[in-house]
Amino acid sequence: MSPNARPKNDTFLRALMREPVEYTPVWLMRQAGRYLPEYNETRRRAGSFLQLCKNPRLACEVTLQPLARFELDAAILFSDILTVPDAMGLGLYFAEGEGPKFERPLREEWAIRDLTAPDPNVHLRYVMDAVAEIRRALHGSVPLIGFSGSPWTLACYMVEGGSGAATDYRTVKTMVYDRPDLMHHILAVTARAVTDYLNAQIESGAQAVMIFDSWGGALSHAAYREFSLDYMQRIVAGLKRSHDGERVPCIVFTKGGGQWIDAIAGIGCDAVGLDWTSDLGEARRRVGDRVALQGNLDPMALFASPDKVAAEARRVLDSYAADPADARKSGGHVFNLGHGISQFTPPDNVKILVDTVHSHSRRGSARD
Repeated sequence: MSPNARPKNDTFLRALMREPVEYTPVWLMRQAGRYLPEYNETRRRAGSFLQLCKNPRLACEVTLQPLARFELDAAILFSDILTVPDAMGLGLYFAEGEGPKFERPLREEWAIRDLTAPDPNVHLRYVMDAVAEIRRALHGSVPLIGFSGSPWTLACYMVEGGSGAATDYRTVKTMVYDRPDLMHHILAVTARAVTDYLNAQIESGAQAVMIFDSWGGALSHAAYREFSLDYMQRIVAGLKRSHDGERVPCIVFTKGGGQWIDAIAGIGCDAVGLDWTSDLGEARRRVGDRVALQGNLDPMALFASPDKVAAEARRVLDSYAADPADARKSGGHVFNLGHGISQFTPPDNVKILVDTVHSHSRRGSARD
């Protein structure tokens, strides 16, 4: 098979493009991670999380680990959203027990004015090498997803200086209200960087891309469109939507963004990701046939008993369509969690989840 051919299992891609599927495809945000013992062993060999991200061979190894355990319908590049600001010269490091930090956060006007978009094929070459290596290792089995953080989410880390962005967003939001000109400069440069970064991933072999707007839900209603959505729209408009004769779908996910689903669906993406606070059926009614939907099991449901995990999976599937056969015929749903999987999740429950999604969404074929 040509390395650029559509994968043997293309259910994920067809669902994103709202084509008929035999069952609902499933993959999990952060599916290669600390809940897997084999991942922890590889990370130990790498020496640190950042060294793991920057080693294409090991990044490929951990990307494939969950696919060896579970019948997932897509692989997602193992990397981190903060590789982009690191390539911008902010000095990313990980403090033990404290999460990501930057040596040079954007606090001074001169530093903000000096910010430039990096060349992804130079400053992020290790990511492109990992994408190419993963594509080769997949042997055309399932699609590979590339990704980036949204400009707003990246700006939160870049201005706050680290994962303090997940608290009250005081520093970055002060800039939004007090110096919107500086914030818009950061976002404009970062949007260019993200567009270039995702396009480089597509050229290296990514068959779909996703924009993670993890902190968009922290913005006010008016500020969300101005400081997050508008910049994601710029990125979507600048993406390569096909490569080597194959369509490359784009997913946009704003955590806490269910109230803005109509607006997100209008920016030109192929699919909208939803967290667990939204009802899939209602979301489907709102967006109609404009976009596919991805989601949206609460990651904490995976800590329940096996029968409850299966029941929650069935509930999410049934919420998308009253008749599961209708969901299959129309496509348009990719099963996922409402955010990343917890490091404490029992792997056996993940297998139950994946198997239930496949078996329950296939049910009703006799009624087709």
